[in-house]
Amino acid sequence: MVIATVLLSIIGMSAGLVLGSRHEAPQRTGEQTSYVPTEPTVSPVRCPPEMHDTARRVLGHAVELRQVLRVRVEQTGTSVWICADEGGSLYYQANRGGEEKKWIEGETALFLDGVVERDGGYFAKAHDGNTFFVTESRLEVVRKGQMTPYDVAPE
Repeated sequence: MVIATVLLSIIGMSAGLVLGSRHEAPQRTGEQTSYVPTEPTVSPVRCPPEMHDTARRVLGHAVELRQVLRVRVEQTGTSVWICADEGGSLYYQANRGGEEKKWIEGETALFLDGVVERDGGYFAKAHDGNTFFVTESRLEVVRKGQMTPYDVAPE
């Protein structure tokens, strides 16, 4: 009787193991997706209207310009924008006094097209040969071969 009980116990455990290993996890029903966090989307910032007006005059046609970089030189009160059009072309705009002050192209403001992204910043060259290189932390202006560096802060 003891042997029969042991044999039946072994057979019962074996059957339980076999049946348990064949049992599948329950199937999901309906459309279930797992949450995947994404980077927050930021709406592009439109460049100032004065820059759009100047671009229209210089380029001969209207373009929609979106801000890529905007910094301020505290020493001079100048704001600098790097903006891009729909095709990816880059433009440089500087204005003494920022957006608040009057924009007079060639006096208080400077608009340049043909900006090139390089070395972690943006390079622009004016018709008179002066060059401008701007990053999130620095503006380098070269006039008549003399480089003047400025610390800048994002606006």
